[in-house]
Amino acid sequence: MLNFIVRRLIQIPLVMLALSILIVALTMLLTPAQRAAGYIKSDQQAAQLERIIRDRGLDQPFPVQYGKWLGSTLHGDLGFSKASGQPVLQTIHDRLPNTIELTLVTAIPIILIGVWLGTLSALNKDRFIDQVLRVFAVLGYSLPSFVLGIVLLAVLYGYLGWLPGAGQLEVLNQFAVSDIKRYTGMLGIDALLNGKFDVALDVFRHLIMPALTLIVINSATILKVMRNNMLEALTSDYVRTARAKGLPERAVNLKHARRNALLSVITLGGFLIIGLLSGAVITETIFAYPGIGQWVVQSALQLDIPAVLGFALLSALIVVVISTLTDILYGVVDPRVRFD
Repeated sequence: MLNFIVRRLIQIPLVMLALSILIVALTMLLTPAQRAAGYIKSDQQAAQLERIIRDRGLDQPFPVQYGKWLGSTLHGDLGFSKASGQPVLQTIHDRLPNTIELTLVTAIPIILIGVWLGTLSALNKDRFIDQVLRVFAVLGYSLPSFVLGIVLLAVLYGYLGWLPGAGQLEVLNQFAVSDIKRYTGMLGIDALLNGKFDVALDVFRHLIMPALTLIVINSATILKVMRNNMLEALTSDYVRTARAKGLPERAVNLKHARRNALLSVITLGGFLIIGLLSGAVITETIFAYPGIGQWVVQSALQLDIPAVLGFALLSALIVVVISTLTDILYGVVDPRVRFD
């Protein structure tokens, strides 16, 4: 296992290098002027296009362009984002903690609820509870997130007025943020650590609807996969052998069948976390939540090339790291898996 971990850690920079080459190569489908426009700050003039093209080598062959981009990136210069009005690295620094906070609030409930309901559905195959859960899985799996988000907005915000409709804070609490000492960058958690319980409550009230949207959609997917895996595991030879030995039904179902059924869920959970950390684009946009997803949508609409490049690089890093952790978890859940 240790050798496998070391090998995967060594592969991370090599994979990132290959992905960065691909990412930069794709931007060459645009003209030098289009790419240079993304480096112009709002207070600068379009007349500087030629200087930017020359300085960044945007009219040079690909090896020269990539070399200049890589050099700038290694020095922390990812360009200036027109969409946020800040450098790309600063925007990622400001917005990524918000997306991480949303991920923390949603990822654990999604996996726990999906695994629990999938197990419950499989153990009650063809009974009433199984039928209900299968309908929920189909509806949740097929329902677009923007439809569910709009319905929640219309009911919980527009009709009942129970929850705020958008943003991260009410206007009155925005003045209290400057007094909060930042430990994690996640506003809700930092507010709790500073004893600002009213601010923390306000943050978490704004998280409820985007989190609920993501939980319903994604837990339905986990439920569907877990149910199918459990049904297959319950008919396997090792489960029949465990029952023949006289083991309690609960031990057979949970220790033997469910543990083996979790392998596919680990992979699916890894992809789920990748999607959440990369920015739940549609959900963050619907609820105007100031995370990575909302920013990249605004950047794409404005042809903000430095922002799109920075987001693509961040997403690639998240994919590589989470994929490595997922492979390691395989060996933890299933002792039969070896990485020799």
